[in-house]
Amino acid sequence: MNAPLLMVLASLLFSLMGVCVKLASTQFGTGEIVMYRGLVGAVVMAVLVRVRGESLRTAVPGMHLWRSIVGVSALCLWFYAIGGLPLATAMTLNYMSPIWMAMFLIGGSVLLGGARVDARLVATVLAGFVGVAAILRPSIDRDQLWFGVVGLFSGMLSALAYLQITALGRAGEPETRVVFYFSCAGTLAGLVLTLLQGGASGGHDLRGLLLVLAVGVFATAAQLAMTRAFSIGRPLVNASLQYLGIAFSFAWGVLLFDDPVHPLALLGMVMVIGAGIAATRLRHAGAAPRQNASDTLPPDLES
Repeated sequence: MNAPLLMVLASLLFSLMGVCVKLASTQFGTGEIVMYRGLVGAVVMAVLVRVRGESLRTAVPGMHLWRSIVGVSALCLWFYAIGGLPLATAMTLNYMSPIWMAMFLIGGSVLLGGARVDARLVATVLAGFVGVAAILRPSIDRDQLWFGVVGLFSGMLSALAYLQITALGRAGEPETRVVFYFSCAGTLAGLVLTLLQGGASGGHDLRGLLLVLAVGVFATAAQLAMTRAFSIGRPLVNASLQYLGIAFSFAWGVLLFDDPVHPLALLGMVMVIGAGIAATRLRHAGAAPRQNASDTLPPDLES
């Protein structure tokens, strides 16, 4: 299967994971969903590593720890937001990570030597936040505002996690090892959250167990498809196709959860998608060699 098809598949699988998280949130707490999702992922990755004859031993445990802390925090916040927001709204807020990364680029350029900030990058950030405002105003009730803030913050943490995944890749860590340790951290964090929330819920019937199993299977399969797509395909094409997840989630939300359809919210989603694609293109353009050294962004933030 070629890279574009893999990215379409990954986007569809992530949207199906979101559907299962939203359904499971009526029976399980956020901690339990994160725990079961991590447990399934860890088991699948351990089996895959053994089949491939790879090793789980790492020379950079500190990097894995930091990536896991940030990534699991983003995952917990996102799952929590999915439970209280329309599915497409929660997905859009989480998919703001390219816009947050553009903000990190701008901040890094200013703080690390006064490099010139690309005005187009600033424009993508502003357009993205205008889009978010358009989404939140018509599609979030007053009692859902807190979930909207949480979803917004999950997108910011996701951006940091993606930068850390890039750093792990540069350090020579294979994707199976990265996903395995992340899944283990998710299992542990989910267990701690579950205990803090008073223990396991009463949702352990067949329907509930199938839902949390589906969350783990869809998430793990989506991560593998996405990782494979980025390893064999063009990054810009992959990043653009990733936003199909919002369209898939919007369709699931309308069909399965009777989520409202607001024209202004649809316009906001289009703006966020457009800003995210533009930010991704500018980030890749920024990673190319430049003739003027003063235009170069910090190397640890470029890719």
